[in-house]
Amino acid sequence: MGRIIGAVVAGYVVMFVTVFLLMTAAWLVMGADGAFEAGSWQITFAWIAVSIVVSLAAAFAGGRACSAIARDPRGPTYLMGLVFVLGVVFAIPVLTAAPDAMAALGPRPDELPMMDAMTKAQQPAWTALLNPVLGVAGVWLGARKPA
Repeated sequence: MGRIIGAVVAGYVVMFVTVFLLMTAAWLVMGADGAFEAGSWQITFAWIAVSIVVSLAAAFAGGRACSAIARDPRGPTYLMGLVFVLGVVFAIPVLTAAPDAMAALGPRPDELPMMDAMTKAQQPAWTALLNPVLGVAGVWLGARKPA
């Protein structure tokens, strides 16, 4: 059981690092103007598309790592459960945010550090609900044995 727990932790770490690196690269390429609507904290469709691709890629890599380490189908299954639960937990603040919360942030400045962008970005509710599904699908695909 220790091997499976270690595999789940390793898979999640792989996912976290992959998301961090790829989203940082996306931010460096796209910048605030590519990630946000003009003068707003609303993210663009381009940023959403990049996020979807990154989410799937990271989950695939995490599933692959977990499967290789666990050598037991329960490892990726537990990782899928963890990804789903955490995805729902992280979606709750987006789904329960007050409608006027964005107005309280004020207009978005032209120059924006990445940390401010991460904490103030306003994503549509559907993307918050999509993330756990993408995570589970990506882990499942990554954990499958190559043909």
